[in-house]
Amino acid sequence: MKNNRIVFLVGFLAVIGLLLVPGCATKKYVRQEAAAIDQKVEGIETAIEENQKRIKEHDERLATLGSLITEQQDQIKGVDGKIEDVKKATQGKLLFKETLKNDQAKFKFDSSELGPEAKAALDVFVQKLVQENRGVYLEIQGHTDSTGEESYNLLLGKKRAEAVMEYFYKQYHIPLHRMQVFSFGSSAPVSDNKTKDGRAQNRRVEILVYE
Repeated sequence: MKNNRIVFLVGFLAVIGLLLVPGCATKKYVRQEAAAIDQKVEGIETAIEENQKRIKEHDERLATLGSLITEQQDQIKGVDGKIEDVKKATQGKLLFKETLKNDQAKFKFDSSELGPEAKAALDVFVQKLVQENRGVYLEIQGHTDSTGEESYNLLLGKKRAEAVMEYFYKQYHIPLHRMQVFSFGSSAPVSDNKTKDGRAQNRRVEILVYE
């Protein structure tokens, strides 16, 4: 009887062991899966942190680049301002301005040739310079009407200004280093380009006299 009890107890314990083993295996599997998930989560979090870091660095680089661009623009403006200051200092004080109007110059359409009327007006201008009797600098500006392409108008305005400079040099021997030509093309009209008379007024040469 006693032996039967021992056999029964051993059998009972064996059954309990068989029941517990799958439970332990299941818990171990769950723990392994949970660990794997934790690793994946950590990997995702690390990737997110790295992306955020890269975005921050990118934003910082953009901010730095923007600062550099702004700084360079400020430097360019500063240089331009200094150039203008030097130019003004070189030119000195503006004494007066003379305009060689189209009714004097008789600039024909698409022409830079100086006619007799234009030369006569320039002769009067030079006599005024002689009376002033000062060391002067001449800025000769060429202007056109708005007919045609602006690129061509700029070239035509320059030719008209150069025609005046050439006359001063050949006729009165005004030194070339005392003269400078500029072309404004049609960008600085004094009258309405929609009318024939307005276009004629815009075809002109202006002479600025600096001390």
